[in-house]
Amino acid sequence: MRLLLLGCSGFVGRELVLQLLEAGHQLTLVSRKPAFGFDQARQTGQLGWLQINPAEQESWLDGPLLSALEEVEGVVNLAGEPIAEQRWTPEHCQKLASSRLHTTRALVQAMGQLKVPPRVLVNASAVGYYGTSSDKHFTEKSSCGDDFLAHLCEQWEAAAAAKPAATRLVVVRIGIVLGPDGGALGKMLPVFRLGFGGPVGSGRQWMSWIHRTDLCQLIGKALEDRSWSGVVNGVAPEPVSMASFALALGNALGRPSLLPVPGPILKLLLGDGARVVLEGQHVASERLPKLGFSFQYPDLPQALSAATTPIPH
Repeated sequence: MRLLLLGCSGFVGRELVLQLLEAGHQLTLVSRKPAFGFDQARQTGQLGWLQINPAEQESWLDGPLLSALEEVEGVVNLAGEPIAEQRWTPEHCQKLASSRLHTTRALVQAMGQLKVPPRVLVNASAVGYYGTSSDKHFTEKSSCGDDFLAHLCEQWEAAAAAKPAATRLVVVRIGIVLGPDGGALGKMLPVFRLGFGGPVGSGRQWMSWIHRTDLCQLIGKALEDRSWSGVVNGVAPEPVSMASFALALGNALGRPSLLPVPGPILKLLLGDGARVVLEGQHVASERLPKLGFSFQYPDLPQALSAATTPIPH
């Protein structure tokens, strides 16, 4: 397939692009960053790179971005500022919202102007859609929560749902993504490797996680399989408590995991954004088994063993 990728130059995109290239797809990657990496694919023409801000409406009015959209059969939209890496000041909350909503609305509006829109749109969302809870269990059928992140995800999904009728939509509500070179695990690894790791907060909060390889394979299936549509939860089959996660990570590294990170310290660093880590939610997928999706890393020890293995250069 010929694919347009938005927000795919970061932590998840690094592996997603490789998987899609290996599957033989023709890619155009849109990013505010200048082109880097994937040298062979760019030299052979299998990967094109447009250094454009897709959140700006005028970027889609004419020129190379609209031309690229006209040529593709599918779109992957992962665009958005990281959720839990900074304090949720009013300015940062605005950036969290605008980076998702402006990009998705501009993309969908441009798709609606085409005589033949892309056949499929895979759009990211997050398990934050469900809100946080220590005792509730959530599936794709669960209703939206009532906090900032839940309402943002609701708006994000609504923006994607305005796509043309001819375009199949798959919304992936993504959990905590595990990989050795970024995301939440990337921040925890240096501390754990020094022997100072442990559960964050009470340790009782749920972590609904997925290995990056499985998430990328899930996105690939969503693009290729026409039976996929609607919302799927991008999480592994077995959510765990933060205490269990810390213990499993310590075991994977051969390090102790007994020193908890107090919640007030995390709140001092992240403000309201700490809720994502301190409260969490138990999210599972009822749809993935029915769609026939098989996880390469279905259990946490196996996933952490793979995710803590250094990437060869």
